[in-house]
Amino acid sequence: MEIALLGGTGDIGQGLALRWARDTDHSVVIGSRDADKAEQKANEYYSSLKEIGVTPDIAGYSNETAADSAEVVVVSVPPEYAPQTVETVGPVLGEDDVLVSPAVQMSRDASGFHYDPPETGSVAEAIDRAAPDDVPVVSAFQNLAAGALSVLENDLEADVVVTGDDGEAKETVMALAEDIDGLRALDGGPLANTGVVESVTPLLINLAMNNDGMHDLGVRFE
Repeated sequence: MEIALLGGTGDIGQGLALRWARDTDHSVVIGSRDADKAEQKANEYYSSLKEIGVTPDIAGYSNETAADSAEVVVVSVPPEYAPQTVETVGPVLGEDDVLVSPAVQMSRDASGFHYDPPETGSVAEAIDRAAPDDVPVVSAFQNLAAGALSVLENDLEADVVVTGDDGEAKETVMALAEDIDGLRALDGGPLANTGVVESVTPLLINLAMNNDGMHDLGVRFE
């Protein structure tokens, strides 16, 4: 399978790219508004993985080119840019593709981080509204610490709650999540439930900020 990470030069995109490139045989494509930046980052990821004995299938292109070739497209851009990014790549997406939303919209003040969802109810639902009607949207990966993903020496032990309205698309994303060593995928129900999942992220960040030894905090349901 080919996975495109739009905004794959950022924290969560980098972490997912490195993990999929190391732990699976999937092809990973880094997307960016700047194709040269995407290529540069892909080369950096390739070199870092080669140092640990992995020869990854990874490349970098513009967001549009990355989305055009991929079967799963992860919208790993900042939440305020996610709908616009999806509208930009929409013409190259087809009904067999899957859009994945890992973003959370938050605000910050002196007391910490707070969930600040868009009017649609969640970032995933905003992406769904911007996406072509025949392209399913699945929400996943919001509650993972980007730092824990990016540092490959970290052993993961976390759950990924996956929501979506298309059963087949959701199964695809759950399988991709479990392809990463140490992650377990859980079905969180329809896309309308995504706001509950997204709202956990600022809680995790606040806990990490205020408690020693919780820098890369994730969730595990037992």
